[in-house]
Amino acid sequence: MVQTLARLRDNKAFQNTITAVILLAGVVVGMETYPSMIEAYGTQLHLVNEIILWIFVAEIVVKMGAEGSKPWRYFYDAWNVFDFVIVAACFMPGAGSAAAVLRLARLLRVLKLVNALPKLQILVGALLKSIPSMFYVTILLAMLFYIYACACVFFWGPNDPVHFESLQLALLSLFRVVTLEDWTDIMYIAMYGCANYGYGGIEHLCTQSASAPVAGALFFSSFVLLGTMIILNLFIGVIMNGMEEAQAEASALNDKGDRTLAEELAALQEQLGNLQKKLGALGVRAQEEAAGK
Repeated sequence: MVQTLARLRDNKAFQNTITAVILLAGVVVGMETYPSMIEAYGTQLHLVNEIILWIFVAEIVVKMGAEGSKPWRYFYDAWNVFDFVIVAACFMPGAGSAAAVLRLARLLRVLKLVNALPKLQILVGALLKSIPSMFYVTILLAMLFYIYACACVFFWGPNDPVHFESLQLALLSLFRVVTLEDWTDIMYIAMYGCANYGYGGIEHLCTQSASAPVAGALFFSSFVLLGTMIILNLFIGVIMNGMEEAQAEASALNDKGDRTLAEELAALQEQLGNLQKKLGALGVRAQEEAAGK
């Protein structure tokens, strides 16, 4: 029985069927966003949802059963835990205030594609590996934002209260600048003054217009250069490095899985031989040092 469940778990057709069911779940969730579809096919959609849910339950049962007398080993795999949590969330009551939670749980079933597609697992693994390095890049970016935001309030606040009246407003405006969303409009207000640019229709807010063509251009151009072209690209570099590590680990696991028992034994013997050679060399070196003393 255990061997049958293990073969079923590893069967390509079974895995493809689960992937197809996940895609169907995504389509059903999309259909539920249309009130007209719910009104016309609400009963059928509910039935399909129930069938999909029990298929996912059956998948969990198969995978647990394949572990034989140690079903808890199913939870050793983080992706299995992820699947289990999503399916368990779907059994939450859907009445009253919990209805939104139930819809969210149904939507999360689409994320099971991450477990079904190995390439997506590599991408997610790369992102997870990049989190520690991304944290430090984020700190660096936050420092840059804070320094420039304080400077914006001091230098450009009186001239441009719409964007730099307060520190929190300046931080939000700088986020717009770093994403290159019409950032030149903000720069031109600093360069030409609010009385000459950008305050059409809200002239009453422009009370202290001041133009600074050179300073405004240098200030915002330097922020774009540092924030967008340098620091934000560090995130890409960190993720690419994590991608290389994740791909290397996946390749190592695949190579290990493709090896036969004899090949594994030969590799271990080779490693043991190399270790013995190193121990022998260290022993000779220790004897020479003892004789020299």
